[in-house]
Amino acid sequence: MNLRFPDPAQRAAIAAAAKQAGVSMQEYILSAAYDRATAVEQRFLEGFKASMARSGAAFAAEPSSIDVGAEQRVSEQEALRELQRQEQGRAA
Repeated sequence: MNLRFPDPAQRAAIAAAAKQAGVSMQEYILSAAYDRATAVEQRFLEGFKASMARSGAAFAAEPSSIDVGAEQRVSEQEALRELQRQEQGRAA
């Protein structure tokens, strides 16, 4: 890794921080980058979880057209059985 800094004060500050942490500059910079990336990931995941909770609450508040009643499920099962009987009759 090539560590070039246009600002000598910035390089000195990073070097001092790395020395205080007892690691090389490369390791210090990579560690800081990793920490920053995981912090961004955590914020994203927290936002995603909050969004999922809001969406779940919105769907729970309104009756769903996807969730069919017991009567419709029985009808669909009977239709499926009839279709399977017809297919077995053709195969025979």
